[in-house]
Amino acid sequence: MADWEVVIGLEVHAELLTKSKVFCGCSTEFGADPNSQVCPICLGLPGALPLLNRRAVELAVKAGLALNCRINQFSVFARKHYFYPDLSKAYQISQHELPLCSAGYVELLVGDKVRRIGINRVHLEEEAGKSVHAGEDIMSAAYSLLDYNRAGIGLIEIVTEPDIRSPEEARLFLEKLRQLLQYAEVSDCKMEEGSLRCDANISLRPKGSSTYGVKCEIKNLNSFRAVQRALEFEVERQKALLEAGELVVQETRHWDETQGVTFSMRSKEEAADYRYFPDPNLYPLEVEPSWVESIREELPELPDARRNRFVEQYDLSLYAAEILTSSRDLADYFEECVEEVNDPKLVSNWVMGEVQRWLKAHGLEAASSPVRPKDLAGLLRLVQENAVSNLVAKDVLEEMFATGKSAETIVEEKGLRQISDDSALEAMIAEVLEANPGPVADVKSGKAKAIGFLVGQVMKLSQGKANPQKVNELIRQKLQV
Repeated sequence: MADWEVVIGLEVHAELLTKSKVFCGCSTEFGADPNSQVCPICLGLPGALPLLNRRAVELAVKAGLALNCRINQFSVFARKHYFYPDLSKAYQISQHELPLCSAGYVELLVGDKVRRIGINRVHLEEEAGKSVHAGEDIMSAAYSLLDYNRAGIGLIEIVTEPDIRSPEEARLFLEKLRQLLQYAEVSDCKMEEGSLRCDANISLRPKGSSTYGVKCEIKNLNSFRAVQRALEFEVERQKALLEAGELVVQETRHWDETQGVTFSMRSKEEAADYRYFPDPNLYPLEVEPSWVESIREELPELPDARRNRFVEQYDLSLYAAEILTSSRDLADYFEECVEEVNDPKLVSNWVMGEVQRWLKAHGLEAASSPVRPKDLAGLLRLVQENAVSNLVAKDVLEEMFATGKSAETIVEEKGLRQISDDSALEAMIAEVLEANPGPVADVKSGKAKAIGFLVGQVMKLSQGKANPQKVNELIRQKLQV
């Protein structure tokens, strides 16, 4: 890519955490029976009039503030016209020329550099329904069924400036965006449930040029990994065309995850193709500055600020603070545990290590962990008191995730309490020393590292229950080291 510069802009749709839809009172609960959460308004039946959900506006403003946007006091809802079966009234209520939020930015740490990605706009709109295809994909389906439960759910569309310069940056931006929206409690951002979706626009231009190339839009990007892979493929495809003297066609392309390729769907629409005009059934939206400021005051501590506080307050490394604040749930989990066990470094090591490992293994987030912060604190107190070794504690945590039992209960039921009694340890040490004359001779000749082997043998003999520090101390005394 020495001769080319990649230019990427993203359009991200995030479903708002409202209990009812944006223009009617139908439920937004996920997973209900098809077409069970609909009414004349979200079905677009003649004569049904929309009524704006105040909570949806509040969450959209909160998103704008989290993304450093200007909140526009005056904005307008428009009709975006296109025909597709899941859009029953053949237009979508959205915003066009006068959005709710504009001129924001997100800062990313890319390597050791901070990159600022501009946010062109954040606007409020309604979701379409869902087509359920009878086949592996839309291209091979024999027929499709329509579920309008999603129709009318409140969305924000976040449109970046064309500031992203690599597929990796695109993935990092999406991860940061999800983090911000979850911290602000605007959206749960569950891509598997469709509450966060992304379309990507990409073009190439010669290095040093200020003129944009011909862009293609990529759809069907249902994971952050898919976004990066699809953009990487498209970079190579467009590069090959341009270097062969061919033209890149402006079009919408579909990402095929299985084959790892994009393919053409249709020519790319321009804004004029949607025939936007102000929706005559909705008044212009006027937002009072005082209300915006009250929403600003309700914003929680955002991830960058919380990360910096973790470094200062808990004396953590920047790396540890970055991981612990990667999600609000995980950061809350850590802080709740620290309140119980006043040892931030011990807690951070366990949360980043074993807790994260078992959450991933069970497909859980910190908020839904069966091992709550107070439960982890109970285990860590046993470690602090030398009642169990670190090795045993890891096994106990695994059992806690599997059974929901407390650490104390598991330790007592399985007889895992650490052996610190000198006489019991000395008997095991004597057995190990007798069975390992070679390492004993090494220790006596000054090879201190051999002590670790002997300690390990005692730990093995005790099934991990011996106090390793005490064992080390007693071996040294016995061998006069």
